[in-house]
Amino acid sequence: MGKRSRQRQKNQTPGRDDRDNDWGTGYADIVKENKLFEHYYTELGLVPGGEFEQFMDAMREPLPATIRITGYKSHAKEILHCLKEKYFKDIQEVEIDGQKIEAPQPLCWYPDEQAWHTNMSRKIIRKSPLLEKFHQFLVSETESGNISRQEAVSMIPPLLLKIESHHKILDMCAAPGSKTAQLIEMLHSDMDVPFPEGFVIANDVDNKRCYLLVHQAKRLNSPCIMVVNHDATCIPTLQIESGGKKGSLFYDRILCDVPCSGDGTMRKNIDVWKKWTTSNREGGCVCAFVTTQEFMQLLQLRIAVRGVEQLAVGGRMVYSTCSLNPIEDEAVIAALLEKSEGALELVDCSADLPGLKWMPGVSSWKLMTKEGHWFADWSEVPSHRRTQIRPTMFPPTEPEKLADMHLERCMRILPHHQNTGGFFVAVLVKKAPMPWNRRYPKVPHHKRPEGDVEEEAPNGASSAQESAAKQDGVCGPPASKKMKLFGYKEDPFVFLTEEDPVFITIQSFYNLAPNFPKLNVLTRTHDGKKRNLYMVSKELRNVLLNNSERMKVINTGVKVWSRNSDGEEFGCPFRLAQEGIYTLQPYIRSRIIRVSVEDIKVLLTQENPYLSKLEDNAHAQAKKLGTILHSHDFKYPLKKSKDPQCPIQLCGWRGKTSIRAFVPRNERFHYLRLLGVEVFREKQGVGKEGEKEGKEEPGKVAGEEEAAAAAAAVEKEAELDLENGDENASSEPKK
Repeated sequence: MGKRSRQRQKNQTPGRDDRDNDWGTGYADIVKENKLFEHYYTELGLVPGGEFEQFMDAMREPLPATIRITGYKSHAKEILHCLKEKYFKDIQEVEIDGQKIEAPQPLCWYPDEQAWHTNMSRKIIRKSPLLEKFHQFLVSETESGNISRQEAVSMIPPLLLKIESHHKILDMCAAPGSKTAQLIEMLHSDMDVPFPEGFVIANDVDNKRCYLLVHQAKRLNSPCIMVVNHDATCIPTLQIESGGKKGSLFYDRILCDVPCSGDGTMRKNIDVWKKWTTSNREGGCVCAFVTTQEFMQLLQLRIAVRGVEQLAVGGRMVYSTCSLNPIEDEAVIAALLEKSEGALELVDCSADLPGLKWMPGVSSWKLMTKEGHWFADWSEVPSHRRTQIRPTMFPPTEPEKLADMHLERCMRILPHHQNTGGFFVAVLVKKAPMPWNRRYPKVPHHKRPEGDVEEEAPNGASSAQESAAKQDGVCGPPASKKMKLFGYKEDPFVFLTEEDPVFITIQSFYNLAPNFPKLNVLTRTHDGKKRNLYMVSKELRNVLLNNSERMKVINTGVKVWSRNSDGEEFGCPFRLAQEGIYTLQPYIRSRIIRVSVEDIKVLLTQENPYLSKLEDNAHAQAKKLGTILHSHDFKYPLKKSKDPQCPIQLCGWRGKTSIRAFVPRNERFHYLRLLGVEVFREKQGVGKEGEKEGKEEPGKVAGEEEAAAAAAAVEKEAELDLENGDENASSEPKK
């Protein structure tokens, strides 16, 4: 490590790790006072009378940690049962420094008790072995994709989209991906459907943050997710083929969670206290890359305009920010509604989330400059300031027009009402094409400029119309731009043909069903041996094939097969991948072993158990498969009421005398917990890199030997994961 790096670490702000891990308070040296902030929001009157002190007190308190259970997975009920009956009950009995720990509570407005919050900080967690076990459980299940740590208010926008499995969804500013994960979950609400008709395209402008997005999405193992890297203000219109003809892709649902000043995040991002100003040139939020109040609003409006342009008629778009500032919230919605000329309508969501406390949107506000001057109307702005302060920053002046907008249907979440961060949400429905799309005459498709679509403004849009749009602070039809590619170069997406020799051997080896979607299998290389095979849904295949020159795809699909060089001489060089087993399972008709709960425990706690370690039924099935190395899909039927009430499917290898489940480390922990075996490793020492592993504690159901064996198997699996690295998966940047 270089001298500069060491110095940077030495000078790093105390508590940053705690903040990043969402469990600590940190930033003890920052005074949580900002008179300008208080003056601004007192003057605006956004907090109900008599509640401003409560509002400020709440802003100074650490934000509760919140977790969300992955709702679409069949294991969700088992995880919820484990949390409630094991960890939460035990936590109620824990005392730290003479005080009882408050047990986690469900978020009353989130369906089916799938989201919980707790006031436990990381400092408190470290003081109790029981709480440390709870923390390790959360970390492990998070990495397995069964739990997500997500701020409570961040969970609201996806719920208001009302997603169904056939919806085509665009997440415009998606990184780091917690909301994207929710969208994927809702798309897969029926686990019996391996390929929902819909899909999620998750976009972010920052190339590096796109890889955070990939990491989040890959935990859910969905064939219906695509991560792309574009500027949301000019994200390209995609083409899809339907009935032999190409047409424009319009989305059924769009999430428009825009960059913002982030003053609703002061409880979590403590440095906002000292940086906040109405003209914050340092950036108040990690997602903000445009920094002044004036340009921030223009950016948000441009993103929102581009969103509604790509929304299908009858579709729904959610606009949200983590800012309390009306200029970033209601002002953007008002400008959008005014420009739409009736094409958009604000939706009344008051009955959608029972139990959620929120304030209605405001219809009057004023603007304060960094010098402290107030303007209530555009007419008050001096001419020399009109290049920075735009008309769209003020409420409409016509009472009838303002009343028709129904800005009160916007939702403002205040921190002191239910112990959350500050947030703003508005739900829009598109009733007709946007007016600037309707004004252009329809041109036969073969005569249009390349990349143009029926409802998009043609490349030859008049300069008068473009300049008028710019004067109003809204780009009507976006200017035609050549796509620029930044960041890391990605491997190509190459779909296999039905005659590909690789696929022919897989087809026969696994006896795939006739309805298996062969054309949806792809790889990430043109030349050389194919290391991994992936699958995407039918509609994502459609998008990929018709837009290779229009978009920069970072990652898509789910890995279903991985190359195993030892298997080539036995007829099939590809083994099943655990990530894609729930996608492939409905189509595989051979090489399946049905095992018992006890067999599952053996497979997960021993690295390469002999076949004789399996119970008689599973042993007999394994022997029938022959003496060479094969790939298997292990299953077990439900027999006893105490068994987990959900299916478990594992991928494995059968050798001449032994058998092994090829399951990633954290999934092993997950399945063992479902079966009553807890693997907990007591950590000694400090620091993430230099930790020493202590001895294992016995599991509560299993004995010491079983728990220790499980821990050893999990560690060995980590090494095997590295040996069988996924070189073409693009989960990490590649130059």
